[in-house]
Amino acid sequence: MKITDSKYKQCLYFTSSALARKVEKLAIESWKKVDLSPSHAYLLMLVLDEPGMQPGVLAEELQLSPSTITRLIEKLELKKLVIRTTEGKITNVYPTPKSKEMHNQFKECVHEFYENYVGILGKEESGRFIKNMNKVTDQLI
Repeated sequence: MKITDSKYKQCLYFTSSALARKVEKLAIESWKKVDLSPSHAYLLMLVLDEPGMQPGVLAEELQLSPSTITRLIEKLELKKLVIRTTEGKITNVYPTPKSKEMHNQFKECVHEFYENYVGILGKEESGRFIKNMNKVTDQLI
């Protein structure tokens, strides 16, 4: 059934959740080749771009709770992709040499994901849609 045929097609919660599940499926497919979930990958790319980021900054940037960030970092540590250092109350997250070697693969995954959704929605529609989602998300905060 198409969402436009659903009884709840005018419900923001229902339609945004359905969209999120479909986008997640596309993203997971794009990140399979590096054996990371999209959330882990985007966190790691932030750390690669700005080594030494603090978990609170990562939480803000990714719009995730601090506890979720901690779980993501722990899993990346187990995979030997990041290390945490702590001085007093300040924790910093750094990429490992292993993750640095994979940086180009991560960029390829981002590009593949982009190409997949642009192939479905079109370039202009994708751009407009993302811009509108950002605007609405900011208004709901």
